[in-house]
Amino acid sequence: MTPNRAELLRIIAEISRLNPDLRLGQLLTTLAMRARDGHDDAVWNCEDNEFLPAARRMLEHYQRCETEPVSSAAE
Repeated sequence: MTPNRAELLRIIAEISRLNPDLRLGQLLTTLAMRARDGHDDAVWNCEDNEFLPAARRMLEHYQRCETEPVSSAAE
């Protein structure tokens, strides 16, 4: 296993922990589309090294969501 793939799988596991309702297919498709700027061939042609930055950004997003306080709608 390459270092990029090992890191990618670690990040995917962490994203899954933070958002357990996100299905694996949704997660991989979203990562590919973000990595390839929405190109039609994104899922099929995306390389591990292209997935990695998109996965890092997605993980940072979910980490921020986890730590930001949720405001009450009643306020």
